[in-house]
Amino acid sequence: MFKKMFKKTAFAGPAALVVLVAVVVLSAMADSTMQPLPASAPAGEFSARRALDHLREFAAEPRPIGSPAGDRARDYLVGRLRAEGLQVEVQRAVGARPASGLATFGQVDNIVGRLPGTDPTGTVLIAAHYDSAAMGPGASDDGAAVAAMIETVRALRTGTGLRNDVVLLMSDGEEDGVLGAEAFVRRHPLGRAGGVLLNWEARGVRGPSLMFETSRNNARLVETFADAVPAPRGDSSMVEMYRLLPNNTDFTPLTGAGFTGMNFAYIRGSSLYHTAADSVANLDPGSLQHHGSTMLALTRALGGADLRTLTSDHDVTYFRALGVMITYPGTAVPPLAALAVLAVAGLVVLGRVRRLLTLPRLAVATVSAVLPLLASVAMAQGLWELLVGLRPEYDTMGGLLHRPQAFEAAIAVMSALAVLCWYLPLRRRLGPAALSAAVLVWTAGLGALCAWFAPGAAFLFTLPALLGALGALAASVTGAPAWVRAVATTLGPVTAAAVLPSLAWNAFDGMGLALGGVGALVLALFWLGVAPLVEPFRLGRAVPLTAAGLALALVGAGLAVDGFDAERPRRTHLAYVMDADTRVAHWASADPEPAGWTRRYVSARAVDGLPPGYARGSLWTGPAPAIRADGPRVVVSSYDGGTLTMRVTAGRGARSVTLRLDRPITWAGVSAGRFGQAGVQVTGTRTGTWPSEIRFRGIPSQGVRVTVRLSPAERVRVIAISESDGLSAVPGFVPRPPGLVAATREDGDLVAVTRGYTLRRGSHGEGVAEGAQ
Repeated sequence: MFKKMFKKTAFAGPAALVVLVAVVVLSAMADSTMQPLPASAPAGEFSARRALDHLREFAAEPRPIGSPAGDRARDYLVGRLRAEGLQVEVQRAVGARPASGLATFGQVDNIVGRLPGTDPTGTVLIAAHYDSAAMGPGASDDGAAVAAMIETVRALRTGTGLRNDVVLLMSDGEEDGVLGAEAFVRRHPLGRAGGVLLNWEARGVRGPSLMFETSRNNARLVETFADAVPAPRGDSSMVEMYRLLPNNTDFTPLTGAGFTGMNFAYIRGSSLYHTAADSVANLDPGSLQHHGSTMLALTRALGGADLRTLTSDHDVTYFRALGVMITYPGTAVPPLAALAVLAVAGLVVLGRVRRLLTLPRLAVATVSAVLPLLASVAMAQGLWELLVGLRPEYDTMGGLLHRPQAFEAAIAVMSALAVLCWYLPLRRRLGPAALSAAVLVWTAGLGALCAWFAPGAAFLFTLPALLGALGALAASVTGAPAWVRAVATTLGPVTAAAVLPSLAWNAFDGMGLALGGVGALVLALFWLGVAPLVEPFRLGRAVPLTAAGLALALVGAGLAVDGFDAERPRRTHLAYVMDADTRVAHWASADPEPAGWTRRYVSARAVDGLPPGYARGSLWTGPAPAIRADGPRVVVSSYDGGTLTMRVTAGRGARSVTLRLDRPITWAGVSAGRFGQAGVQVTGTRTGTWPSEIRFRGIPSQGVRVTVRLSPAERVRVIAISESDGLSAVPGFVPRPPGLVAATREDGDLVAVTRGYTLRRGSHGEGVAEGAQ
């Protein structure tokens, strides 16, 4: 690492770079999925081909909560589980979820199957949701996991009975706010019994099945995962990051109810997530195989274990390096972080004693190292803004592009360029020793910071810093042969190469290029760690210029390759909105630049004609023909100025209803006849002039009773919106051509019919229509 050492081991530079490339490639290869097994596979094994037969039966069409397709999927799945000998029931209930200014409810049909154990010590709960987003058939999200559950049960039934009870929860309403899982834990006895949970999801159509989330104190769970699963994937840094994000799945309410467990998903090919292209044809059978093989192995292991012994009082760090799963207890994280800091401090002292660096130079190098990090993030985000400027349709993709590899490679090159532009000028002024030590100071400092705030992610920095500092110390103070010292100096960079690039690619897969700065930051940290290895080379201005040219060429290649076609479609948003009071209708689109097909319906950026409560955000609109529709109805039972009770119906053919109120609400509750009732606290407000919103998905034809509490007022305005899937009922509508699919906005591809009401204290009956005032 230090200058004299490099003079003696100049050959280490090329060899070290070759080793780094090999480590990155091998790590990528080891992060692969599994080969799908054929239908002829042994009966006791999981076969993706057998599972695909089930998937084709129920995942050929969108099946959102309350839809006829959802009913057909429910009936098929119930029949298959009963055919496998399980005790099956359909839990019909109302699920609920609060958010800021929003209360969401839904009528759910959860499928609960039970396989009794021979001598149970607890319950193993396998969970996945069978509903899909309204925009697509959800073959991956989450049909693949549901099909894997059927094949897993079949394989389990070929062997001897398991010790523990196995419960299968195929939940409903996950896409609208984990409504089915919430109803399960609130209303079903098994939802409150606790046990070990295995939850399965997808945020793409391919890639390895990653264990990306666990409950707290996961030591014994991770031990079981690492020992039982044939191809374990995932690491504890993903667990830490997911805990910081606002996202949730069924895992959240289930673990909140007392289950301990693990959450799995594959995330590659996320540009097809929640679209019509999330189909069986686009699903990678290897991902289904990985899901199912992991599910079967863990169910067997946990089904035969004494679940009472799985409790622990700490988390563990776990990650894969060159195909090997490495784990160590959370109690080791602070000492390792401290050792890394001490090792780096010792290296700095040695460099100071040998006059290879001075503390002022080290301080300048350390402080200035933030510049390439910030530059990398800025260039990545700037690239996204450039791409959206060149292709506005990218904005509808949410940063999840079909073929982003060239753009991701450009970000990697730009991050390397930023580091080179920092390293090359300063190595002459400050010396390579100061720069190398500054890199280790940053890495050790980040490791110490993570050890405090996100222990599961500390290994990303602590281990490269510790091994890098120890290797440099060993190379500097021992009389070992030159090649041994060369190997020692590469320990830190090789460790970084084994963990950081794969984290960056996961960030790109999971967050997309709209948040490409996250992956760029990780890559910049990696390049900082390996920058000292270029010291033996005589690098001039030609290298940064070449890197800049390469980045530009990669961006150009990305634009040439990442087009839209029938297999990789463009997204476009379109909705139909009609004011039932005035019978004035409009088309609406939130696309920044609508596609040619969409422009058949919208022509101008204007929201003046839209019904009150619907004109939110920047929209393209155009006139539309009125349709025959019952529309929603709100009949007031009572309004005393602080509590409002009403009967709400959506109208014939409508699947959902939304109520927008012009006053903040603090509590909302619904009653849906024989499906039960639910209520939630609501805090905060929505943006705009309509601070509160209540949604009911899968509304019964007879309607629901809604009660809300709000701040006392003489009057409240309510906009009721009924929502029906699809636009084919509108006269003159022409379906999208190949290469276009519905955008993932929740109000897209809907026929929305609105009515406005002004309710005054003491109101009864239907109130006063806004259009009549």
